[in-house]
Amino acid sequence: MSFDSPSTPYSDPTATYLNSACLDFLLIELVPMAYRIAADLAAREEEWTRGGTAAGDTGSLTGKGESAVDEEETREAVFFRLEMLGYRVGLGVVERFSRDKPRFTDTLDVIKFLCKDLWTLVFRKQIDNLKTNHRGIYVLTDNTFKPLSRMSLEKGQENTLSRAQPFLFFPAGIIRGALASMGINATVQAETSALPGATFQIRTVGAKP
Repeated sequence: MSFDSPSTPYSDPTATYLNSACLDFLLIELVPMAYRIAADLAAREEEWTRGGTAAGDTGSLTGKGESAVDEEETREAVFFRLEMLGYRVGLGVVERFSRDKPRFTDTLDVIKFLCKDLWTLVFRKQIDNLKTNHRGIYVLTDNTFKPLSRMSLEKGQENTLSRAQPFLFFPAGIIRGALASMGINATVQAETSALPGATFQIRTVGAKP
């Protein structure tokens, strides 16, 4: 059963409110924080593996010849941390704001709820476009995704898109967590090809291309 959404679908008379800019600032800081943590943990692991830096060792954990962790490993560590943070947020948000509603019985209704109600709650707008192959794959497109709306293009489009990608890890986790809370196991891939747009592909377990 789908929701009959009121004008404010996430109304909660017991809720404590705060300025929406707080979430914007949090999303901005999450990515550099995750990179700092990944670099710190990698440096500690390298130091532990070496047994500490030996006297007279001219190498450096962050020097040109050797690094504590390569770029791909760093990216994976950042992805895991941000995606899991988003996953827990998605679980909690849906559990709170759908607790008095009947469970959905159709996957498409769940996706529509996510596109409309959940997206409005978190990002203050609805998803602009939803496509599905009706076999378990759903593509959500937000043409003006707020976490990317203020990114600068000073260093060129290609470099900007690369820098923008990590800012999609946390929202992808929110989607996966929200779906899990409503009984749907899925993977979520997020990407951007032109700022400030973002695309999220949801592939449910057992989906067919």
